[in-house]
Amino acid sequence: MSRVIFREERCKGCLLCALVCPVDMLEQSQRSNSQGYRVVQVKDQDMSPCKGCAFCALICPDEAIIVYRSKKDDALTELMEAEHV
Repeated sequence: MSRVIFREERCKGCLLCALVCPVDMLEQSQRSNSQGYRVVQVKDQDMSPCKGCAFCALICPDEAIIVYRSKKDDALTELMEAEHV
């Protein structure tokens, strides 16, 4: 399973990450960081839908998201890419 880390102090609550998430697992929280921005969170605190695509991290203008993929996720991605060639 992949793991996503949100660096809340960098987040400005733009929600670009939520817009690009293919499994729709991100939402704006009620928490605010020290700058007063409402930060993003995982819906229902459930990371299981995450595919490790890292679209959220790639689109974040403030580099507030880090995605760690497991070896199993990387192998699955390679297999899926090979089938679509």
